[in-house]
Amino acid sequence: MIMVAMSGGVDSSLSAGLVRDSGIECAGMFMKNWEEDDAGECPAAADAADARAVADQLGMRFFTRNFASEYWDHVFADFLQEYRSGRTPNPDILCNREIKFKVFLEHAQDLGASHMATGHYVRKRVRDGLHELLRGVDENKDQSYFLYAITQQQLAAALFPVGSMHKPEVRSRAHQAGLVVHAKKDSTGICFIGERRLSDFLARWLPPCSGDIRDDSGRLLGQHHGAQFFTLGQRQGLGIGGVRGAMDAPWYVIGKDMDSNTVYVSQQHDHACLQAQQLSLTRLNWIAGSAPAGQPLAAKIRYRQADQPCTLQWTGDDQAEVHFHQPQWAATPGQSVVFYHADQCLGGGVIDRTDAPVCT
Repeated sequence: MIMVAMSGGVDSSLSAGLVRDSGIECAGMFMKNWEEDDAGECPAAADAADARAVADQLGMRFFTRNFASEYWDHVFADFLQEYRSGRTPNPDILCNREIKFKVFLEHAQDLGASHMATGHYVRKRVRDGLHELLRGVDENKDQSYFLYAITQQQLAAALFPVGSMHKPEVRSRAHQAGLVVHAKKDSTGICFIGERRLSDFLARWLPPCSGDIRDDSGRLLGQHHGAQFFTLGQRQGLGIGGVRGAMDAPWYVIGKDMDSNTVYVSQQHDHACLQAQQLSLTRLNWIAGSAPAGQPLAAKIRYRQADQPCTLQWTGDDQAEVHFHQPQWAATPGQSVVFYHADQCLGGGVIDRTDAPVCT
């Protein structure tokens, strides 16, 4: 039996339809990962209702599970600690590894499922006895970056029915199938944050603390409410008005000092403090179970980035340095570097340090 992870969106709904149409026994499960009472923004009830409506349309058994406690312990606690440390985490990556492809899969197996199916835009293949994660066919929707931290065992148990489709085809086929969610707007961002600014959400757990905004010469430009709320390369929400003698151009965060609670900015988009060519990585994961050997590597340091040629050098059991052929803009500690060979996602790690100059 295949258990489909149904979010109430069009991608997972069509995935459920495709699995059902294959003739294999299947069921759907909705996972709730956040308690609305804590945030008041995540429309889990409406999404669960949509998922159930699709399951009813398809004649599938339907289950709901609340994983909010597991999410808090294994994803959100890490998310907060990273921000307290001045880093910028990506909770979606940890959620996939710890919740969607672990806790969800375990509950599905308890109900008799041998595999799980999701609406992710990725593909997989089996070669030489190993399961390989491949980019989705739709370059604009490919989600392999967010799945680099899953294991060989998790990938072996996963199916991705829409990974070989482009988004317009998914919507068209959902419409043709009469699925009630065929025109539903795609969700964006992190569910527990909703439509609010990230800094407003974080302030509930990370108390604001006034500090200075200075340029790279040390000139005081303004005040902020906490260095933890800013990330390298950020240009929105700085609150810097007209500065005497400055150009009429955007300001970018080029560094921050957590000890003094100071944020440093510049109007130079390509400031030296935003240029890094060598990154130290931790929390490495290789989907095959071991590091790649021999083949040329490319990597990206953010989701929408094009692949960047690089080389990898081990510095410890769970540590490595990646050397890019060209400097990378705003490489941010806490974010992930994900490695590829052609269409195959090999794995990745979390940025710990960079060789960019420290702006203080």
